[in-house]
Amino acid sequence: MDLLTDAGGGRPAGVTLDGTGLVHEALFHRDEQDYAIDIARFLREGLESSELALVAVPGSRLDVLRSMLGSDGEGVQFVDMAQAGRNPGRIIPAVLYAFIQAQPGRRVRVVAEPIWPERSAAEYRAAVQHEALLNIALAGHEATILCPYDCRRLGATALAQARQTHPVLLEGSRRALSAEYRDPRAVADESLRFLPDPPELWGDMLVFSSSADLPGIREFVEGRALRAGLRVDRVTDLCLAVTEVATNTLVHTHAAGVLSLWQDSQTGTLVCEISDSGQLRDRLVGRIPPHRSQPHGHGLVLVNELCDLVEIPTGRIGTGTTVRMHMALG
Repeated sequence: MDLLTDAGGGRPAGVTLDGTGLVHEALFHRDEQDYAIDIARFLREGLESSELALVAVPGSRLDVLRSMLGSDGEGVQFVDMAQAGRNPGRIIPAVLYAFIQAQPGRRVRVVAEPIWPERSAAEYRAAVQHEALLNIALAGHEATILCPYDCRRLGATALAQARQTHPVLLEGSRRALSAEYRDPRAVADESLRFLPDPPELWGDMLVFSSSADLPGIREFVEGRALRAGLRVDRVTDLCLAVTEVATNTLVHTHAAGVLSLWQDSQTGTLVCEISDSGQLRDRLVGRIPPHRSQPHGHGLVLVNELCDLVEIPTGRIGTGTTVRMHMALG
């Protein structure tokens, strides 16, 4: 099947192909050799134009790219995406936005691989949401971002969604606008519209309604997380993340919230979820670090940093807000 389709002369809204603003591209590759050659070519083109470069891919592929680049890689920053981007909600604030902001006045070139075959189903959903929201979060920034997709190992759904989330598609020497590119808001909303239900015997639940309940929430989470086998340092992280989300519930809804906690045996994770009646209207919450002078907006950025995975469905006006936090056990 030909992965690239003709866009019929149209251009997705906000897409530039003249090397200005944000250019967000998907690279379809079929083997490791194509992967390395195409990415090295992409990076060298940027280096020739004095663009600063970042490579954020799973750690197993970093050495392949370093070897292919040779001495050209000396000025390239390398990041293990399997660690830095394990939680896709971290990729924009902690990887992409951080790199762009550190190079004021300079155009940058980035290889960012957020989706790989070993991703869990929950991680994959959040990664699709990330790919869609990137088009909004970084719009107007001087950056070319290339996202590799493994055509042999990723399923048809993943490749189809790549065409929906990337305005520009590459395969080998071919470059084309995506005829299937869609409104990023719609794709982001669909990716997490329905979170899977907790297991039938799903664990524990706690209702809270005031700041006086926060110490009890921390005690509730700490005790169950320790019994589940979560490392002590990660228990501290989870308690801090839960406190941030619970505080958001109390501040923004002035109503009760529901905290649920259970173990996911399939993924080996502890899941902690907070639901409330609030309406989440900003799809980028937790993804763009606010200025230090701003009193609000820091909490969910911190939650994304602390947790191994955070799922926040968007576009569900009238149905309340859910924040589902995952921590790997062991």
